[in-house]
Amino acid sequence: MKQAYDVLVVGSGPAGMAAARRMRQLDLDVLVVDEQPMPGGQVWRAQEQPRGAEMRAALGADYAGGAAAVAEFRASGADYSPETQVWQIEPGFHAFMTHGARAFGVDAKAILLATGAQERPVPLRGWTLPGVMTVGAGQILLKGSGQIPQGPLWVCGSGPLPLLYMNQLLAIGGKIAGFLDTAPKGGLRRALPHLGGALRNARDILKGIGWHAALRRAGVPVYRHVTEVQAYGDGRLQEVEFRSQDGRAHRHSAAVLMLHEGLVPSVHTTMALSCEHDWDAAQGCFVPRLDENGMTSLDGLYVAGDGAGIAGMKVAPLRGQIAALGIAARLRPEGAGAMRGERDRLGRALRQRLAARPFLDALYPPPSAEPRLPDEVVVCRCEEITAGTLRAAAAGGGVGPNQLKAFTRCGMGPCQGRQCGYSVNRLLTQEYGLSPEQVGFFRIRPPLKPVTLGELASLTAETEAS
Repeated sequence: MKQAYDVLVVGSGPAGMAAARRMRQLDLDVLVVDEQPMPGGQVWRAQEQPRGAEMRAALGADYAGGAAAVAEFRASGADYSPETQVWQIEPGFHAFMTHGARAFGVDAKAILLATGAQERPVPLRGWTLPGVMTVGAGQILLKGSGQIPQGPLWVCGSGPLPLLYMNQLLAIGGKIAGFLDTAPKGGLRRALPHLGGALRNARDILKGIGWHAALRRAGVPVYRHVTEVQAYGDGRLQEVEFRSQDGRAHRHSAAVLMLHEGLVPSVHTTMALSCEHDWDAAQGCFVPRLDENGMTSLDGLYVAGDGAGIAGMKVAPLRGQIAALGIAARLRPEGAGAMRGERDRLGRALRQRLAARPFLDALYPPPSAEPRLPDEVVVCRCEEITAGTLRAAAAGGGVGPNQLKAFTRCGMGPCQGRQCGYSVNRLLTQEYGLSPEQVGFFRIRPPLKPVTLGELASLTAETEAS
């Protein structure tokens, strides 16, 4: 690996791979780094891993389509460093990263962040019990090692991902005790004004209808508009409790409870670099402010994929290619004119794909700010800080996320606030009657990911040797 490149791409999912391929075609020198052991991102995780025909069929055609994308990326000529973690980016750009317990730095003229999204944290009573996890974690286990949950499995949440996972699980012979659909009432009424845009992507809408039909055929109990979900157990999950739309309380045996309330863009890096962000009310999250090429308010720093706003796997490669053209035009302005036609074509395709998003956002809105979390519920898992502790710290008034962090250590653990940031934002909006945008988010400090003293020492040794 060299010490300097035209472009550093962080992430090798659909957006990162598409961008790298296009930039290599434009003769840019590209390095792609990713924390995973092979390319594909979350959506095409473990794509190169040998697996039987039954499992491939269960994962579906969209997953199978990733094989060609991965192969094309491998053949693109981009330098690729898997199992590599970027933990600091300095303006200019100089990026520090770790691979194999050794830290090193790379210079780049431009950086593309294709780090995707993460699941929104879903704090509730008992969510820290063994046996409670996210739907995304369950899908990682399925794709990575073919693991199928044993014992009563309850899937709780809303949005396309739970439906996709349950269909994949059923196709491979898994069992589901029940689906707790937390989408609020009035979904179709909210979504109908956006139906025209959705019909421009009718195939995807029909796919969702098919997922619901498959659950009915399999006899999976579905409870709609569920509220007050709680997990109970002595040492591990044993029961799940919830209230159905008719107001009745239910309590059932459970070995696994999977939670999902949508995705949010991974914004820690852009926030650490003081890029401008906006609050997206439809998706209930902060998104980086980008220009038409995906460039942030920091010159030379780009974002593509779901990190630019949740839009799905078919939008991600389009955003990656658009960013690639923008980067190429910035670094090689003499060739910008020749790329204008391609940029326009990709822009039209992107707008068509995004046309369905308002329909989905209305059908599966982010969780309401209410109800309040019980005081005993853990909000920050790293530091084991409860909602009650946070409320007590905020009681004096005028306390924002960063003061709360200083008072309680909430957000100071290994995840750096990734699993509690939005929960803290929600709690403070309730306490002060402010909007999420007014409350804001944690100020992200370096390093972006945990780094050991040994890794720092290796960086020092490398610097001295050079």
